[in-house]
Amino acid sequence: MMRAKDFGPDFVWGVASSAYQTEGAHNIDGKGLSIWDDFTSRGKARYREHANHATDFYHRYVHDLALMRSMHIRNFRFSISWSRIFPNGTGKINPKGLEFYHRLIDTALELGIEPWITLYHWDLPLALEQRGGWTNREVLHWFENYAVLCAKEFGDRVKRWMVLNEPMVFTGAGYFMGVHAPGRRGLIPFLKATHHAVLVQGHIPSVLRYYIPDAKIGTTYSCSHLDPYSSSESDLRATERADILLNRLFLEPTIGRHYPVNEFRTMERIFDHIGPRDDHFMEGKYDFIGIQNYTREVVTGAWYIPYLKARLVPANKRKVPHTLMNWEVYPDAIYHTLKKFAAYPEVKEIFITENGAAFQDVVDGNRVHDPQRMHYLQSYLQKVLQAKQEGAPVKGYFIWSFTDNFEWAEGYTPRFGIVHVDFKTQQRRVKDSGKWYASFIQESDH
Repeated sequence: MMRAKDFGPDFVWGVASSAYQTEGAHNIDGKGLSIWDDFTSRGKARYREHANHATDFYHRYVHDLALMRSMHIRNFRFSISWSRIFPNGTGKINPKGLEFYHRLIDTALELGIEPWITLYHWDLPLALEQRGGWTNREVLHWFENYAVLCAKEFGDRVKRWMVLNEPMVFTGAGYFMGVHAPGRRGLIPFLKATHHAVLVQGHIPSVLRYYIPDAKIGTTYSCSHLDPYSSSESDLRATERADILLNRLFLEPTIGRHYPVNEFRTMERIFDHIGPRDDHFMEGKYDFIGIQNYTREVVTGAWYIPYLKARLVPANKRKVPHTLMNWEVYPDAIYHTLKKFAAYPEVKEIFITENGAAFQDVVDGNRVHDPQRMHYLQSYLQKVLQAKQEGAPVKGYFIWSFTDNFEWAEGYTPRFGIVHVDFKTQQRRVKDSGKWYASFIQESDH
């Protein structure tokens, strides 16, 4: 039977969350609006839901951190709301926003929980989007100004930092497909946003390290193990293009290999947006990378899909086990993903900064039964252990997510938490999966 100590005495066990999905308090104490506040106010999420209140973490963080500690969880990944401390993205600082994060960090440390900060988890200040957002090259300077303030304010106590959360998702879904905030569509906005995110990803580690010399700095990537639907030439080539887009586009320029677009003609247009000194900013010096994997995708050629000429074959169409998000339950995905990224010699350490699943929970009084999630976590962790034993430099694992929360355009229906939240009363109940995780990692708490 797999045990936590099989992963080694220094393996990090934690949980993850993000500011917009949990904090609520969207317009109080001086906070400015973010692109997600605007996007949801226009009814763009499922059932016109929004995160104006979410899990009310802004007011309930002490209780939630105490619950976390009672579950033997010693590492907490969360993000800073940029517009809570810079209501307009730049310029005037909001003291109450800074005070909240100081209290959150201090409370975590008092409870023996190490804070892992993600600087950007998709909630760009709306005022900056009105100036072009990620399509404006000035975002590099806006972000640097924001990162410097965070480093100065929190760097004396926070030593684990991540720059971006899943840049492929917030550029692709937000600036190409328009299904996430800010809801823009088109190839040119996507290419501009992608390149500017790569510049930020490359430049900010040196900024943080200047102010926090002893920090461990990383960034996170959404990663999908890909298999072709068939052995046809069309499906094989489509899978190669999807791999460039989903797995390689943001990682490879950051480790000094430039954009991997030679076999993807459409993406070569990104070179139109590269400035004369951009190569200097694209490569970043990271201590670790965060891998966020949930499933595998099966790819088939599709001549009618613009640019990519490929599509993903949904899990329910393939009649395979899947989650409420219609993501295939495929534990080997995380094994293959770890092996793939470990093969880059430039990658020093890997943390799984997100992994988890949304299933239909069964609430029975004060109990919440979620056997499918428990099995999912156990089977994926078994594959993480296999990859580690075969030499992958994987150093930690964070469940997405600690509590149920607002799942972006999907609203509140998909529940990923190991702690159930009644969104009407804000009551918390530890699910069976949370009790299992607490018991599993307890031996690492001694």
